[in-house]
Amino acid sequence: MNNPITELTKLGQSIWYDNIQRKLLENGELAAMIVRGEIRGVTSNPSIFQNAIAKSNDYDDALIPLAKAGKDAESIFWELAIKDIQDACDIFTPLYKESEGLDGYVSLEVSPYLANDSEGTIQQAAELWKRVNRPNLMIKIPATKAGLPAIRKSIAAGINVNVTLIFSIERYHEVMDAYLSGLEDRILAQESIEEIHSVASFFISRLDTIIDNQLPENSPLRGKIAVANAKLAYQAFQEVASGVRFGKLQLVRANYQRPLWASTSTKNPAYPDTLYIDELIGPATVNTVPPKTLEAFKDHGKAETTLTANLDDARQAIADLEKAGISLVQATQDLEDAGVKAFADAFTGLLETIEERRRDTA
Repeated sequence: MNNPITELTKLGQSIWYDNIQRKLLENGELAAMIVRGEIRGVTSNPSIFQNAIAKSNDYDDALIPLAKAGKDAESIFWELAIKDIQDACDIFTPLYKESEGLDGYVSLEVSPYLANDSEGTIQQAAELWKRVNRPNLMIKIPATKAGLPAIRKSIAAGINVNVTLIFSIERYHEVMDAYLSGLEDRILAQESIEEIHSVASFFISRLDTIIDNQLPENSPLRGKIAVANAKLAYQAFQEVASGVRFGKLQLVRANYQRPLWASTSTKNPAYPDTLYIDELIGPATVNTVPPKTLEAFKDHGKAETTLTANLDDARQAIADLEKAGISLVQATQDLEDAGVKAFADAFTGLLETIEERRRDTA
């Protein structure tokens, strides 16, 4: 029986692992998953780190000396996170080299407190890039209005960027423009762009959740809008990737900013548990999946190109949503606001956990 993840790779989609924890790095499991061909990168966020640190003792041995040295909770967090990210980058280095920089990336997010602070984001992205000091690092920057100039500046500075919290196609166009502008700025500064990689992370399942809550139980649009939106986003990517502007950049070895499908675990138990992998397969894409979704896809996923299928149905679903009086523009803005708040709340909770342990050990 063919391994569906191996088949995905052949179709041009990379699976990244939406999870990080110190024991995965230390017990050899992450390395084993790479060898088995299951994952080709790792993403992290404040919620994942909160889960890793608050719900385990994995970090106690590292935390104690930092606490005794008088470091505050946020400084301790960055020390712990940077060590995890460095170790994960090192584990992925062979794949990074073998894939010639296509995969093998590990993502670390800037502080969610900076989501509406362009300058603060630019400064912290540069600082984290320098502190981690690994070529296969990606710095996660949210696709807020304030994040857009930070994305451009970071790309221009030679930093790999994972643009996160994208919900709308309108914002996605702005994200692609920020990436291309950053590359163009770098060329004007007579710097190389061939080592710079970026992904644009479109959040999937949350859109169905917010839309479904506004639809009648028997609506045929339930569970359809997130996939439709992603398919139209992929079409936008293809248009930019084949356009004149990117074509000029390709002459000096620019890399695609691949779409990355995030938040791909199904939140509604009535939907297939591999829905947001099965329906979003296509070349030059990434899907970052949490542990349960990865196991489900390994067990019963179907690997076939689906992103470019049924585009007319996707357009019709979006049109029918508007006819039903539901604003996709409002829904995606609400999701961006909620996403920023959720990550900030998770970060606050994480710092509170570290502070408690710091007090207990200092």
